[in-house]
Amino acid sequence: MQRRAAMLGMFGLPLAAKIRASPVLPSAEDLFLEDLCRRAARYFIEQSNPRTGLVLDRARCWGEPVYGSAANIASIAATGFGLSALAIAADRNWLPEWEARERARAALRFLAGEAPHQRGWFYHFLDAATGERAWNCEVSSIDTALLLAGVLTVRARFADAEISALASRIYERVDFPWMLAGDAHLLSHGWTPEAGFLKARWDRFSELPLLYFLAIASPSAPIPPAAWYAWRRPSVRYAGFTFNSAPALFCQQYPQAWLDLRALRDADPSGIDYFENSAAATRAHRAFCLEQASRFPRSYSENVWGITASDSARGYVAWGESPARVEVDGTVVPCAAGGSLMFAPDICVPALMTMHGRFGERIWGRYGFCDAFNPTTGWVDTDVLGIDQGIMLLSAENLRGAGVWRWFMRNPEVPKTLALCRFERDYDRKAMLARRDMLRQFLAGRAR
Repeated sequence: MQRRAAMLGMFGLPLAAKIRASPVLPSAEDLFLEDLCRRAARYFIEQSNPRTGLVLDRARCWGEPVYGSAANIASIAATGFGLSALAIAADRNWLPEWEARERARAALRFLAGEAPHQRGWFYHFLDAATGERAWNCEVSSIDTALLLAGVLTVRARFADAEISALASRIYERVDFPWMLAGDAHLLSHGWTPEAGFLKARWDRFSELPLLYFLAIASPSAPIPPAAWYAWRRPSVRYAGFTFNSAPALFCQQYPQAWLDLRALRDADPSGIDYFENSAAATRAHRAFCLEQASRFPRSYSENVWGITASDSARGYVAWGESPARVEVDGTVVPCAAGGSLMFAPDICVPALMTMHGRFGERIWGRYGFCDAFNPTTGWVDTDVLGIDQGIMLLSAENLRGAGVWRWFMRNPEVPKTLALCRFERDYDRKAMLARRDMLRQFLAGRAR
């Protein structure tokens, strides 16, 4: 019991933060990331409804509205990123503290009191002005989790009694066992009023860790801790890297935009270090893109790489991790590298800076990078997506100051899950120190 109590205390102030502190970036890199982040944060400020706080799923690169069926459609996942963006903007003085707080308050009031939900779970897409269900979409378990992550981030960041009460109400209202849909441990992907629960289950490593963390930690309606060990962790070896594979690179990134899992291992026999796993997956993904350079020399190179679920010339495509499940066509997706800034800054920062320098204003707009572009064909997306701008913003913030990690991990429910799921600190510092030294050498070289 004493050891377990000590672990809980340690989870409140991660040992990893002392072992692997966020690097001090050379001035050119930090100025670039500052500009990138401010532009991404601008998306969530300008593309959110002032009354509901719901964030649009997409907008044009220079801020023009989207017309047609996508007009005024908000995404609850983008709204989760948007709430976290408010915390970042306030902390970095991009937005007055009072304004960020009031924006967060308005969003939480709407989510708690007006937004349609099913047992606390939210529809994937909503009308930004009214909150009405859009496109006959599903009540989405994973997108609700991304929203809740933002809700809990602002609860921890803003010292405000009403925000705290509203955030707790939204979280505690979610009936997590209901989403098991009769299964002992595996959550459903969602539910519709027309057909009931979706058949697909969160049963293999993907973006699911955040969902299971929140479900197990629920103070009102939790699922069993054994659920953490019920899903599969398929391991692959590619380009000299061994890692637990996910369907796409964003699946490695989204959970750890909020969860600080540095130097943590659970009790699974695989002994996975989720942070190092995602770093390895990122490096393997870059290696995969470099292998494609022989086919697409205009698209992929040492510092231009990255594909993940995104727009493309043929529509929205769920590009795979490495190797890709979908045939690659030379498309480059900036948020693939941008979302992994917190995992592998030595390869991700140069990639983003090279894209910006080489392709200039063709791919760089009011909100930062366009969602995707294809140097081989010359195609450039006209849109940005909230979730893709969001993962770049949060990953960059975690790299630069660990802000989102710090706020989210401050919520008392998080150490509860770490303890219930038997996470342990990784005291084998050799690999971590070697990685830190490699990063320092890279940064020193860049500074010269």
